[in-house]
Amino acid sequence: MSDRPAPQATESGQPAPERRPVTYVRVEPRLLRQAVVLALVLFGGFLLARWALTTLGGFLLLVLLSWLLAIAMEPAVVALARRGWRRGAATGVVMAAVVLAGAAFLGLFGSLLFSQASEFITDLPSLVEETVEQVNQWFNLELDPDTILDQLNLDASNLTGIATDVAGGIVGILGSIATLLFDLLTILFFAFYISADSPALRRTIGGWLPPERQRSFVAVWEIAVLKTGGFVVSKVVLSGLSAFFHSLFFYFIDLPFWLPLGIFTGLVSQLIPTVGTYIGVLLPALVALAQSPLDALWVVLFATAYQQVENYVWTPHVSRRTMDLHPALALASVFVGAALLGPIGALIGIPLMAAAITVVQTYSHRYELVPELAAREAGEKPERRPATETSIAATVGDPADGPPAARVDPAFE
Repeated sequence: MSDRPAPQATESGQPAPERRPVTYVRVEPRLLRQAVVLALVLFGGFLLARWALTTLGGFLLLVLLSWLLAIAMEPAVVALARRGWRRGAATGVVMAAVVLAGAAFLGLFGSLLFSQASEFITDLPSLVEETVEQVNQWFNLELDPDTILDQLNLDASNLTGIATDVAGGIVGILGSIATLLFDLLTILFFAFYISADSPALRRTIGGWLPPERQRSFVAVWEIAVLKTGGFVVSKVVLSGLSAFFHSLFFYFIDLPFWLPLGIFTGLVSQLIPTVGTYIGVLLPALVALAQSPLDALWVVLFATAYQQVENYVWTPHVSRRTMDLHPALALASVFVGAALLGPIGALIGIPLMAAAITVVQTYSHRYELVPELAAREAGEKPERRPATETSIAATVGDPADGPPAARVDPAFE
């Protein structure tokens, strides 16, 4: 017999629902105070970090640009150091060459570049109207140029202010001469320090790690810096070649604003892999279309031909010792960089992604594919095996047996 009392019947004759015991939760005051204090500390740390990033955002951006310049110089500095040069002297020579090359370009083409860019920005509304008229005439359409200008936010008054700033050159874009010199000197100083004292900086950071992790840190540091530096150099070289040949061709066909359009095409062709040349040449083609349909056709044909030359001639020679990025990752890095830092972020987004991918590829473990997955990748029919047979083999090792660099993906060696 059970000692539980029988459920009482309700007025309708149905048994009343059984009452369940009530569970009480007791909160320890000491633990509650610790949780509240921890939440307040975390929230305060978040606010402090947000304030620091807001206040020091400009300076941190300069340091980031300095680091990118340092890793871009790293292959040349290492090459000179292997020939017996002191690290500081090698860094100074390479940096002087970079500064002189930039100064020579601005001295030769700076005035022409900024004046053409200013004229292009001022004439942009009229170029859009002429292009729309050409399209309406060819395809018998009725597109409204004013509506298109409003959708593109191409207001004449705003464009005039931008054109005035561009006409002033770098000083007009960045601000006063004092600000420009301060930013330039900051970038050069930190880039020289990061590159010249790279071994000392590496030893300092390595001293904070346990001995079993120091070998891994050295391998990751060397591979990440060399591969990323080579990647940055290859992109700079390919952008320069593309800008040079496109500018030369635009000058040959007497295309207006040939210099800024050629540089624009060269930059976009490397910011967006594979289809970057076609996207970059869209703007020159529209400018040529407003002038002559035949010129627009020549621009498209030249861009197509140059893309083949770049893919099969320039890229294999320039990028044979550097890493490569998947086009989707490269495009995503451009969008994220532009959303966070504007135009400068779009330029440095790919190098930052390259550095991150290099570290991940170097420090992560790689496993062999199971036969079924390997067969599907090769387009073959997987071989059936008994259910009791083990078909998975993984190359997993103890991190203490050696640095992760010993298991680096061969594609990145």
